[in-house]
Amino acid sequence: MGSQTLDNKNMTFEQLLEGAEKIGRLAEQEAKTAEENATISENVINLMKETQISKLMLPKKYGFPQVDFAEFSKIIRKVANYNISAAWLTFLYPLHNSLPAYLPEVEGEKIIQDGGLICDVFAAVGKAEPDGDGGVRVNGKWNFASGVLYSDWIGLGVMMEFPDSTKPEICMPMFHKSEVGIVKNWDTFGLRGSGSNQVVVDNVYIPFERIIRLEQIDKVSRPPMEEYDHDYPYYDVPYFPAFYVGFPSIALGGAERILQEFKTQTEKRIRLVDGVRESESPRSQRVIAEMTTEFHVAEALMDKYIQLLDDSKKLGIEVPRSEFFAIRTKIIKTCTDIAYRSLLTLGGGALYKGGAMELFFRDLMAVATHKTSLYEDSVAAYGKELFGFEGGVRG
Repeated sequence: MGSQTLDNKNMTFEQLLEGAEKIGRLAEQEAKTAEENATISENVINLMKETQISKLMLPKKYGFPQVDFAEFSKIIRKVANYNISAAWLTFLYPLHNSLPAYLPEVEGEKIIQDGGLICDVFAAVGKAEPDGDGGVRVNGKWNFASGVLYSDWIGLGVMMEFPDSTKPEICMPMFHKSEVGIVKNWDTFGLRGSGSNQVVVDNVYIPFERIIRLEQIDKVSRPPMEEYDHDYPYYDVPYFPAFYVGFPSIALGGAERILQEFKTQTEKRIRLVDGVRESESPRSQRVIAEMTTEFHVAEALMDKYIQLLDDSKKLGIEVPRSEFFAIRTKIIKTCTDIAYRSLLTLGGGALYKGGAMELFFRDLMAVATHKTSLYEDSVAAYGKELFGFEGGVRG
């Protein structure tokens, strides 16, 4: 889109990218505090709102800047150059804030106009029991609710049966923050600033109009109405592969920073054993060349991933879900391999807590542990499909 305006407020993609850099820089300045508190600060949250990045994936009728997948990826990646936890939420908040666009219009409008941030947990670990003709009673505990401390609305996965369905399906009731409890149990190796705490629901009534039917959305990838915005990037594409586009974007941004740190630290390093400046040594020259080349491969795979999404929308090409999964996890694995090799090549000097290398290494490894980032799972599923068997993954 370049310098094209993205909304009726004349906000450009370049301005959004500048906003992403501000978010990243502030989160980097506050990284130590975020590690201690297990969440980014309200300062960073307010900047996400001020720059409108928290709303940029809503349909354009709501007046917020709507970007395509390539632009969204670049925005996330920009924040990840400075702080991976902040990038995690820069990805998830705008994405989760788009969820009401899949609800019946009246209820969806209410949540969107409420203006608050939204988080969710897809895992269908809760229980929903029928309560009259209009809704259900929900109970359960959900871990990994990223950004829940600053969210006004929370979507939580359940298996339930709708009146018009013949079997249970994966759904996501939307809860106001006043209807749930939060347990601060986020104490982890990496991604500490994401504040991914536990949510508890105790016998809360939710009307059907406030329940997102995830399996239905995944089949048709559009809202439950005849008239809708066909330009909206998340309509008419494979829903879950599109939903997950931010995870490899985060990894790319983090790996890019790792490469910068490796170069900077290597240029300063003189080995005690032989007195050779490491930047002049074929050892580190070879390592940085190989890592940079691998990084370019990961970038090309990201372009391929987005191209497949665009082709599915514009050309109606059906892409196996496992192929998206395999490409996405290969990007993330490549980025974590770069981080691992950087650390081993730099040696003990890179181990000290509080440095950029240490923080980015931990956070990248945490990104790779996410359910949608597991490389071994993805290649197993993709291999099945390449031989004509069902891969059994949703994207």
